Amino acid sequence: MKNKLLFSLLVVVLIGLCSAATAFAADPIPNINLSIGDGAQGAEGASGTLNILLILTVLTLAPSILVLMTSFTRIVIVLGFVRTSLGTNQMPPNQVLIGLALFISLFIMSPTIGEINQVAYQPYVKGQITQTEALAKAAVPLKHFMGEHTREKDLKLFLDYSKAETPTGFDDTPLTALIPAYVISELKSAFQMGFMIFIPFLVIDMVISSTLMAMGMMMLPPVMISLPFKILLFILVDGWYLVVKSLLESYTT
Repeated sequence: MKNKLLFSLLVVVLIGLCSAATAFAADPIPNINLSIGDGAQGAEGASGTLNILLILTVLTLAPSILVLMTSFTRIVIVLGFVRTSLGTNQMPPNQVLIGLALFISLFIMSPTIGEINQVAYQPYVKGQITQTEALAKAAVPLKHFMGEHTREKDLKLFLDYSKAETPTGFDDTPLTALIPAYVISELKSAFQMGFMIFIPFLVIDMVISSTLMAMGMMMLPPVMISLPFKILLFILVDGWYLVVKSLLESYTT
C-alpha cells in the first residue's frame, strides 16, 4: 500500500509539472461510477474505502511536497526578496510571482521530468514494469537533481540523526533524509541571493534618508522619495533579467 501511495504521488508530480503533457494527451479520461451498496462486502469494502481516503489525503498534500522537491522553493523566495527590497508592497502581486516561479521551475526541471517520464512512467503505462519498479526508477532522477544541489553537511545531519549508513551515491540515499536536506540547502541559497539583492536598495535608502535629514525634512518619510529611485535603478539595470539569469545559472553550476 505504501508503494502505491508513493507511486501515486510521483505521478501527481509528473502531471503537476506538465513536462509530459503530450504523453498523457493520448490517454482517454477514465469513467468514474459512483454507487451505493448495502454493505454486503463487509471488511473488504471498508478496506477499499480507507484506501481511497488515504490516496485522497496524499493527493491533498502532493502540492506541498511537490514544491519542496523542485527548484520552486528557491525561486519563489528570491522573487519575494526582490519585491520586499523594492518596497512596492503587493506589486507584482502574489499570483504573478508564484506563476513566474512555477514556469521557471518547469523550465529548470524539464530534463528531470522528461527522464522520469521516459524511464519510469512510459514503461509502466505500457505494462513493461511493475509499480514498485516504476517507483524506484522515477526516484533516481529526482535524487540526482536534489543531491547535486544539497550541501554535504545538511545531508549528513539527517543521515546521522537517523543512524543510516553513509550512502555510496545519490541512488542509495534515502528520500526521507535527502528531501529535508535539500530544502534547507535551498533556503540557505535563497537567503544568500536575497541578501545580495538587498544591498543596492539599502544603499539608496541610506543616501535618501541622510539627504532628508541634512535638509531638515525629518517629517517626510524617506520611503516616498527612495521608492521611485529604486524602481528607476531596477529598470536601468534590467533587474528582472538579472534575477532570473542568476536563478538559472545557480542550477547549472
